[in-house]
Amino acid sequence: MAETPDVVETVKQGYAFEGPAIELGALLVDGEPKPEAAVRIPLSMVNRHGLVAGATGTGKTKTLQLMAEQLSAAGVAVFAADIKGDLSGVSQPGQESDKLLARTKTIGQEWTATGFPTEFYALGGQGTGIPVRATITSFGPVLLSKVLGLNDVQESSLGLIFHYADKQGLTLLDLKDLRAVITHLTSDEGKDDLKELGGLSAATAGVILRSLIGFADQGAEAFFGEPEFDTADLMQARDGKGVISLLELPNLQDRPALFSTFLMWLLADLFHDLPEVGDMDKPKLVFFFDEAHLLFADASKAFLSAIAQTVRLIRSKGVGVFFVTQTPKDVPDDVLAQLGSRVQHQLRAHTPNDAKALKATVSTFPTSTYDLAEVLTQLGIGEAIVTVMNEKGAPTPVAWTRLRAPQSLMAPATAEQLTAAVQGSQFNAKYSQVIDRESAYEKLAAAVQAGAAQAEAEKQDQPAPEPKAQRPQKHEKSVVEQVVGSSAFKQFARTAGREIVRGLFGAARRRR
Repeated sequence: MAETPDVVETVKQGYAFEGPAIELGALLVDGEPKPEAAVRIPLSMVNRHGLVAGATGTGKTKTLQLMAEQLSAAGVAVFAADIKGDLSGVSQPGQESDKLLARTKTIGQEWTATGFPTEFYALGGQGTGIPVRATITSFGPVLLSKVLGLNDVQESSLGLIFHYADKQGLTLLDLKDLRAVITHLTSDEGKDDLKELGGLSAATAGVILRSLIGFADQGAEAFFGEPEFDTADLMQARDGKGVISLLELPNLQDRPALFSTFLMWLLADLFHDLPEVGDMDKPKLVFFFDEAHLLFADASKAFLSAIAQTVRLIRSKGVGVFFVTQTPKDVPDDVLAQLGSRVQHQLRAHTPNDAKALKATVSTFPTSTYDLAEVLTQLGIGEAIVTVMNEKGAPTPVAWTRLRAPQSLMAPATAEQLTAAVQGSQFNAKYSQVIDRESAYEKLAAAVQAGAAQAEAEKQDQPAPEPKAQRPQKHEKSVVEQVVGSSAFKQFARTAGREIVRGLFGAARRRR
């Protein structure tokens, strides 16, 4: 507990930096807020990344909303995953109440109901928002392997498939493109194409194809294709305020790996496209990575290394990343070491695993006057333990903080408000209509058809064979029968048949 008078002065001096900042709240001493000891994060340090953690129901979402509002007000664009739709209220002015105003007064907050410019997106269009898609090619074999749960050997084989498709000009836009290439490489006509590169075993190809079928059954067909989302559209401003982009994913529990990996694709795409800008007075974009534990669970060393490198380097592109999860132990050490700001809500210690997580969390904070193992279990809703980086890059004193209240609506926006926002968006027309241009599937299908047509034409040019006397004539298969009977045609027919059926059922679903 912070009981000495020195703690107020220590926190006051530790957070008294100049320049624009995110105002988090006020220091609490023996349950009483001290408005003179404001707890803040310098905007110039936001691209040094951060962590918002705490047990379910302790206020993490409201902290995220509070930070998004202030970043927007400072002209900084924000991206956040809105899994349950709880953040959609940021687009609407908040509702005043006596209880709310009494709370804000005690921490010195001047509260005004304010809505902020917001764009609503939905992964694959499975929701209210504007559809967000990626092509299979840009997603790449590493991220796709993580989604499919492939082992190292299977991931290496998938990389070989991508390499082959790229060299042959077989563009991979959606799942049917990838299935078509794998089917071709395991057919009699295509199995030698990778021989010089080590080949593709039928067993490994079968595992990947089965994984893709299960993936498609989760609804992933809708997530891949064109038009592909342009991450530059996340960095918008209106009337001097940064636009807050919210990504919805209904039924997260059905496809958690896809959700977290898709967020990683967005981050990697930003890293690839943005120029180096070095240290800035404020970031271009702040990226809130919700349900972060899903990204790191069961990840390979190579995958974790790629994440750590992306997080380390993307700050020089003007992007700050905040991971949102339950405990710091959900985040690997190499990534956790790069998170300069910590906002830790209440933790519970009801089980041995909870106690272990609590101990691990305490070890991640600088030395303080608090008994953090005790304080972290006593925090109320809307309270947190905070330490950030000051303007010089040094950690600030650990502060038991009563957080400010969001000025936007602390409840979901209505369905009518969401629909109006989506229909009025400049990006709705850009992304709402699916494009299915010629790619690997169509090219391979055309090659099979062209081969069959050429063989038939050559057959027609040959003179008819003379009938043999004194022996019943044996039936010779026509070229068409030979082509139809070939393994390549049978595999293509099965693939095409499945796609036609899927198309018909997809159309039926869309008509309902």
